Amino acid sequence: MQHISQLARVFIGLMALGGASIVTLVALGAHSWPHLPFLVMLVIAVPASRLKLKLPGLNGNMSVSLPFILLAAVTLSTFEALALGILSAGVQSLHREQNKIKPIQMIFNLSTMVIAVFLASEILHGGIRNLSVWASASGLLVLAGTSLVITQTLPVATIISLTEGGRLLRIWFNIFQLSFPYYVLSTGITSIMTTISKHVGWQIPLLTLPVMYSIYHSYRLYFRMTGAQPSTLLRAKGAAAN
Repeated sequence: MQHISQLARVFIGLMALGGASIVTLVALGAHSWPHLPFLVMLVIAVPASRLKLKLPGLNGNMSVSLPFILLAAVTLSTFEALALGILSAGVQSLHREQNKIKPIQMIFNLSTMVIAVFLASEILHGGIRNLSVWASASGLLVLAGTSLVITQTLPVATIISLTEGGRLLRIWFNIFQLSFPYYVLSTGITSIMTTISKHVGWQIPLLTLPVMYSIYHSYRLYFRMTGAQPSTLLRAKGAAAN
């Protein structure tokens, strides 16, 4: 994000326009205000988004809030899921030092989250339910999780390609390799929690935080033991040359 080309600015502008359009459309169609399950999940998910782990070779980080976003897309309305995603992405984008906040990066992160959450929610609650092959709850959840990993990693790869150079597909594959196991794990946890909540109640998301906190520390321990040092920038040109 340090050297933004004109083409990259156009791409970010299109992402922002798409995100703003989605938020406006969903907000105008909202028929009720957020209720207690949303507020409880929000209290858990927003602080969890501050537990960030930088991955080797990525100019970004992994937050433990993803399962909460998936849970919100499954159990809450699209309006509530968007609100949760926006607040989580906003908090995750904040740096500890106030002067490091970059508005253009914040706009990009928020727009990416809005588009990703909206598509996941539409898959789970929208017209795709009419497709018999994805009629089961597990099938819809897998499809929603797949849409999340694509819509959250492809825009990042595009920005890196536009700003640093390199082949888009190679950059995206490098990001996908590092982040895909976490998305699979998050989808599995969401599936388990959703199934249990049908018998126990909506309070089950409270159990998700300690699970993801343990996974977060496991990732940190793994990178420390293997000597992997997260870099501050994905070297797109180097990746394209290999």
